[in-house]
Amino acid sequence: MKIRIAKYLSILALALALSVGTSTPAQAQCPMCRMSAESNLKNGGTAGRGLNNGILFMLATPYLVVGALGFIWWKNRRKEEDEELA
Repeated sequence: MKIRIAKYLSILALALALSVGTSTPAQAQCPMCRMSAESNLKNGGTAGRGLNNGILFMLATPYLVVGALGFIWWKNRRKEEDEELA
């Protein structure tokens, strides 16, 4: 069992190292969106804030879905363990 966990952790560490080591800097937005948001903010508009809020919303959604699925899995697994002990 310990060998299996060690193998899993080593593969995970290798994948993390490769993903971090091979990343390149990138622009957060396309040039047209960036220019539009900057000019809107200079003129007193709030489009840039809306764009940032939209990005944060899209970024949070996958984490919420995975968290909810993990919680459901954990509750069902805990329920099965309680039934085995009884």
